[in-house]
Amino acid sequence: MTDWTPYTTRARTWFESLRDAICAEFEAIEREAGSDASFAYTPWAREAVAGEAETGGGVQGLMKGRVFEKVGVNVSTVHGAFSPQFAGTINGASVDAPGFTATGISLVAHMANPHVPAVHMNTRFLTTTKAWFGGGADLNPPLPYDEDTADFHAAFKATCDAYGPDYYDRFKAWADEYFYIPHRKVHRGVGGIFYDHLECAAPESPDAAAWEANFAFTKAVGETFLRVFPMLVRRRMGLAFDDAQKLQQLEWRGRYAEFNLVYDRGTLFGLKTGGNVDAILMSLPPEVVWR
Repeated sequence: MTDWTPYTTRARTWFESLRDAICAEFEAIEREAGSDASFAYTPWAREAVAGEAETGGGVQGLMKGRVFEKVGVNVSTVHGAFSPQFAGTINGASVDAPGFTATGISLVAHMANPHVPAVHMNTRFLTTTKAWFGGGADLNPPLPYDEDTADFHAAFKATCDAYGPDYYDRFKAWADEYFYIPHRKVHRGVGGIFYDHLECAAPESPDAAAWEANFAFTKAVGETFLRVFPMLVRRRMGLAFDDAQKLQQLEWRGRYAEFNLVYDRGTLFGLKTGGNVDAILMSLPPEVVWR
């Protein structure tokens, strides 16, 4: 099997630098709102499993502030073997070849003001007998604004168009299909992009440029998020809201929690591979109403 370790290291370094830039920008927004909130970082190590020489771990970043009611930005790099029951569900893995590495950044922000959209973003690089990138970002406003939705999609369309003429249409459609709650018959939000299995050739092959191209696109997705989402936060964070709008936000958060607990692949992957439970479930909102 190809040794992807140097490539995993490069991806991990990028994810960590993206985390640092995002957290700094979010803390700057808190300063603008008169808050001194900042991220608290908690390292964690994946529990050792019999027969696994390496397990890895990560760092959970969490902030609760005046603008960001709860925002988590996690980076993890884990190694190991999938369980026989889970291995067959993962690209390139099987009962006979259960080994994997995974590195990625995952972000979920729940906002104090219901006019400010919640958001999710993650990008990742995984290896089994194959190697690929995946990720995306989607906007989840309890009080949608057409302007915000249009600006969010326009930013990611421009990024996608720079890397593949069909990327935006494919990845937007994938997000619309994926971020859907079947039992509610509603979408989780107003969409975005979602991609997976952007496969990379072996480094020694003539097609090794596929890794570089997919890595460049994945970096561009992170940079686009860093540009567009803070703009939307600043646009809406000073708007007044009433009790009815706050209740609408809290009820909408219930839909978000249902999706993440029932359908989200990242939640399942983290729990099935011995990840940090608190970091995995940081996506859940701090306050929710069902009625």
